[in-house]
Amino acid sequence: MKTDDLINMLATGAGAVEPHAAERRYAKAMVAGALGALLVMLSMLSIRRDLADAALLPMFWLKIGFVASVVAASLFAVLRLSRPGVRIDWVPRLIAAPLLVMWFIAACVLIEADPSERAELFFGSTAAYCPFLIALLSVPAFVSLTWAMKALAPTRPRLAGFAAGLLSGATAALVYCLHCPEIEAPFIGFWYVLGMLIPAGVGAVLGRALLRW
Repeated sequence: MKTDDLINMLATGAGAVEPHAAERRYAKAMVAGALGALLVMLSMLSIRRDLADAALLPMFWLKIGFVASVVAASLFAVLRLSRPGVRIDWVPRLIAAPLLVMWFIAACVLIEADPSERAELFFGSTAAYCPFLIALLSVPAFVSLTWAMKALAPTRPRLAGFAAGLLSGATAALVYCLHCPEIEAPFIGFWYVLGMLIPAGVGAVLGRALLRW
C-alpha cells in the first residue's frame, strides 16, 4: 500500500476493517508456510522413522514446547508490529522467556554431565547442517509472512522484518522437529536458535525493501 493510497482511503472513509482481519491473514500465511516447509522437508529429508518412540520421551516434548513458544511469541510480535503506533515494550521479554528457560535447562545439563560427554551434548551429530536446514525450510514461511505483512501497515520495517523472519524460522524449526534426531537441551538451545536467527537476520536486512508501503 502506498502512502498516497492510505491517505486517500482515510480521507474518503473506506469502511471499517473486518474484526481480526490481520489475524486471519497471518493464519493463512502460516499454514501456507508450514505446508511449504513440510513439502521441502519431505522432498529433501524424511520424517524420522522412530518418531513414535521419540514421542514417548519428555525431552522430545520439551523441544516441541520450546519451539512452539517461540512461534507464539514471534507471532505476537508480528501482529503488534503490523499496526502503526502499537507499543511493543514488553514483547522482547516475551520472546526472550522461552530462550532463557531453554538456556537454563541446557546449562544445568552441561554442568551435571561428565566433561567427556559435554561436546556430544552440545554438537550432537547434526550441528554442521541443522541451522542451515532450518533456514532453508523457513523460506516458504518467510515469503508468505512478508507478503501478509506488506499488505498491512508496518511502520518499523527492519524490526518487523526481523519478527517475520523469526516467526518463519520458528515455524520451520517446528516442522524440522519431525526429522531431527536431536533432543538434548544444549543442542536445541544453540543450534535451533541459530537456525531461527538466520531468517530473522535476513528479515531485518531486507525489511526496509520488502515491507515498504
